[in-house]
Amino acid sequence: MEQKRIDHDFSLQAVPQSHRNGFWKMLMLMLGFTFFSASMVAGGTLGLGLSMMQFIGIVLAGNLILGAYTGTLAYISAKTGLSTHLLTRYAFGEKGSYLSSFLLSATQIGWFGVGVAMFAVPVQKVTGMDTTVLILIFGVLMTATAFFGMKALTILSFVAVPAIIALGGFSALEAVDGLGGIDGLMQYQPTETLGVAAALTIGVGSFISGGTLTPDFTRFAKSPKVGVSTTVIAFLIGNSLMFAFGAIGAIVTGQSDISEVMFVQGLIIPAVIVLGLNIWTTNDNAIYAASLGISNITKIKKNKVVIINGIIGTIFAMWLYNNFVGFLTTLGSVLPPIGAILIADYFIIRRGKYPAFEKMTFKAVNWNAIAAWVLGAGAAKFLPGIPPLNGLIGAAVVYVVLSIIAAKAAEANLNLEVEKVTES
Repeated sequence: MEQKRIDHDFSLQAVPQSHRNGFWKMLMLMLGFTFFSASMVAGGTLGLGLSMMQFIGIVLAGNLILGAYTGTLAYISAKTGLSTHLLTRYAFGEKGSYLSSFLLSATQIGWFGVGVAMFAVPVQKVTGMDTTVLILIFGVLMTATAFFGMKALTILSFVAVPAIIALGGFSALEAVDGLGGIDGLMQYQPTETLGVAAALTIGVGSFISGGTLTPDFTRFAKSPKVGVSTTVIAFLIGNSLMFAFGAIGAIVTGQSDISEVMFVQGLIIPAVIVLGLNIWTTNDNAIYAASLGISNITKIKKNKVVIINGIIGTIFAMWLYNNFVGFLTTLGSVLPPIGAILIADYFIIRRGKYPAFEKMTFKAVNWNAIAAWVLGAGAAKFLPGIPPLNGLIGAAVVYVVLSIIAAKAAEANLNLEVEKVTES
């Protein structure tokens, strides 16, 4: 008999211990995950609206919140070996999980297309090559590495992370020298100030949607300790570095993206390298996670889905870039409640234990989770305060309350049935 081929991405099952990774591989992978161009834009906004001491405080607070959220998700995934999309079956039900998988996947495919165009447009300005040709080339290359799965993503991160830190760090130091060194940077005062709530919303909101997909990567961690530690370190170092690059660039040159700063500094080739590697790591993670979500819905293995998703993202890259960024940002705001529900279900409702995935018979739809997700998204949109935290806390509280009410109602019905049987 022909031996069945192994799905090395384990898109529809738990990752076995024999395929898990240790600390350094996971750290590089998670640092690549947090190297996100949008974080530099957010850092630029914060840098122009806060003093440097306020900026440092907000970035640390924001990344501690992000680290706690993503680290908790990392614990669950490393413990179970399951992706975000397979974990949602426990809380949302099998068919209920299709909603969250579709939303998460659609958002990531959209961002993949935007990322391809974000790289092609400045490269076209430098080289004069046709934008469509560049989009096709970059789309194919970025899809190819995602096709080869976790090993390719890890190798890419080992190349990209040191290069971005070294080249971006050199550019940032050059920019700081133009301000009069570290002392000049620390003395910077904004002309228009940001409030604490608004600043923290930017700090947390910049990556909390992407952070909801943390389990897609940390399920490959050898242990929960490795998964949690590498995730938290990555956010404290990687995301903070992206914010710092963005703030320094915006203060000195008016440009938030470090590659744009490097263009201004005349560092053309390093700028293209940094821009390309930064977007490449982000896009590979996005299309990989999106493909796991579509696999959850269609039951098709991830490798085949990657190709389809990559083609869609590449074809619509310029249209997404020109028309869809605002919509993707809005759509992203409804994703964090999904992660909050997963956390509440695992730690509070299930007491930190999930039955083995292959032995589970899942509900079709858990309407308590759907209702909690809707109300959590509503809390993020309409309640005063910090929207991402409103969404997380609101969804978790509603889910726990509804689950307890449902459990008590089921128990009361069971007791009633027992009484009827006893009486008869």
